[in-house]
Amino acid sequence: MSERYVIDTQCWLWAQSAPDRLSKAAAAAIADTRNEIFFSAAVGWEIAIKHALGKLTLPSSPERYVTSRVRSGLLTVLPIQSEHTLRVAKLPEHHRDPFDRILVAQAQVEKLKLITADAQLRVYDVRVLWAG
Repeated sequence: MSERYVIDTQCWLWAQSAPDRLSKAAAAAIADTRNEIFFSAAVGWEIAIKHALGKLTLPSSPERYVTSRVRSGLLTVLPIQSEHTLRVAKLPEHHRDPFDRILVAQAQVEKLKLITADAQLRVYDVRVLWAG
């Protein structure tokens, strides 16, 4: 049976450069071509910001690195829609990270399971595939 997932930034980066850090369940879900894996525009945005601030080293520019891997990974790009941004206002203040909050909102609105290793995200009303 296929599932639909959105992957958080840390887990997507692990899948690219350190897949052994992912749980077996997360690695299997990502590898299963029957599943639809969404790459949120928020993940690309977070990567670009962290790279520009010197907090994230990549083998090439974020544009080149992310674009090539999203294409080769057969991921579906998930744009940030106004419905997603407005849902953030309804989320409890469990977590302040704006990138994580938009991912939770997208998962809720689009009825996706969130692949994450961030324990703070488990408290939200969202289905989670634990990746840590």
